[in-house]
Amino acid sequence: MNYQWYPGHMTKAKRAMEEDIRLIDLIIELVDARMPLGSRNPDIDSLGRQKARLVLLNKADLADPAVNREWIRWFEERNVKALEINAQTGQGMKQIQGAVREACREKIERDRKRGIRNRPVRAMVAGIPNVGKSTFINSFAGKACTKTGNRPGVTKGKQWIRLNKELELLDTPGILWPRFEDQEVGRRLAFIGSMNDEIIVMEELALDLIRFLLDAYPDRLPERYACEKGLTPLQLLEAVAEKRGCLKKGGETDLSRASGLLIEDFRSGKLGRISLERPEEEKIQRKEGKEE
Repeated sequence: MNYQWYPGHMTKAKRAMEEDIRLIDLIIELVDARMPLGSRNPDIDSLGRQKARLVLLNKADLADPAVNREWIRWFEERNVKALEINAQTGQGMKQIQGAVREACREKIERDRKRGIRNRPVRAMVAGIPNVGKSTFINSFAGKACTKTGNRPGVTKGKQWIRLNKELELLDTPGILWPRFEDQEVGRRLAFIGSMNDEIIVMEELALDLIRFLLDAYPDRLPERYACEKGLTPLQLLEAVAEKRGCLKKGGETDLSRASGLLIEDFRSGKLGRISLERPEEEKIQRKEGKEE
């Protein structure tokens, strides 16, 4: 299956971001902690070249904790401040104001020298669809400022939110990029729900997820669904269908229903804390690219 999704409103949203970038001091980029590199829009790197940066690994509670720590170190080695957060529960949110001050230290000092006081840092909140930007803003502000939803594309336009005298946030729609050069990135974005499920063949997605889990976390599926080890991906999906009562009339297994259940179990963390990519993968990919 070819993983691509780029609805028309994303082109308009990207143009708006290009215009708004001159108004802001800082880009707060939310990424999914399960795939911090793959869930970064490369356009944001080029758009925000001259801006201070803060990366928030959202949904950190769903990712492998040891791998989370590796990613924090990876960003900091590149002089980018990064924090683990869970915008839904508030985990890590208290650290953000201090991290904003640290990231914008030069701007704040420049204002002070010019005699400019109490001018808030203006930050753009950016990220791909369904990464949790609106939930983050509402949690950070302590009130409902934006619409939220567990599907991509809820935020359609921009809006400014003044949090306090030190910080103003600009919320932006989630933007993917027109074509994924690496289909593995597209596949993993589909796993976490950053694409529209309606354009995806869920059985194929479930089988791809099973292949990944059997390789990276081989015990998770047998433990969760109480099925034997050594099954093929298709046999395992059939076992999930039987164990969870996903049956059609006549007793035939309903693989479509079982696929939806399996993917939702992954997205909600019921399969345990799972990371889809690790920093060493990025090093391997970069090395291969140089050799080419």
